[in-house]
Amino acid sequence: MLNPGRVAAATSRPLSLPPEPYDRVATIDISLDSSMDLKAKEKELQAKEAELKKREQELKRKEDAIAHAGIVIEEKNWPPFFPLIHHNIANEIPIHLQRVQYVAFTTFLGLVLCLLWNFVAVTTAWIKGEGPTIWFLAIIYIITGVPGAYVLWYRPLYRAMRTDSALKFGWFFLFYLLHIGFCIFAAVAPPVIFKGKSLVGILPAVNILGDNALVGQVYMYFRGSGKAAEMRREAARGTVMAAL
Repeated sequence: MLNPGRVAAATSRPLSLPPEPYDRVATIDISLDSSMDLKAKEKELQAKEAELKKREQELKRKEDAIAHAGIVIEEKNWPPFFPLIHHNIANEIPIHLQRVQYVAFTTFLGLVLCLLWNFVAVTTAWIKGEGPTIWFLAIIYIITGVPGAYVLWYRPLYRAMRTDSALKFGWFFLFYLLHIGFCIFAAVAPPVIFKGKSLVGILPAVNILGDNALVGQVYMYFRGSGKAAEMRREAARGTVMAAL
């Protein structure tokens, strides 16, 4: 039999706990070098941030100065496939002036096409034995005429329409008169520079027809015999049949 006194004494003893898995007096070492690196990096980031703020302030100051001076930064957007110039009539030109600006732009494009056609025709004449000099002149007309027309009269007109500047209007009128004079000279093509054969005008065309009498005789017969009217009727009849 168990002794009740021994059981009570056994139950009254405190239970012993297992030893702690770590040492309470252990310390965690923090490297002083790493803390110094963090402080150095923080100072470096602060210095870069200050430099960026300084540059932003300088850029803003320049932009404000440009805007105050009335200078507009123009982004090249035309032609769309290979932007060379800035052109936005619909958004930058007043509505009541847009028609005039579109007419001027059409005139400029007409000059470009005429000079390209002149280059093709003069190239053909060179192949036929007219010499390379007229071909080089045709190239000069393109590389000087197209940029010259844009810089001297089209862009001043564009800016004059946009800002209503009297000075730019005067610049446009001056150089547009020169443009008209060149167009008249090119249309007539007098025998001044290499007998006028570097330009496809009226006088070179008459000269070619005069040199080739057969072409002129055939053309006169074609017009006089009524073949031209007959060809027009056949073309109209063919158009109607195709439409039906």
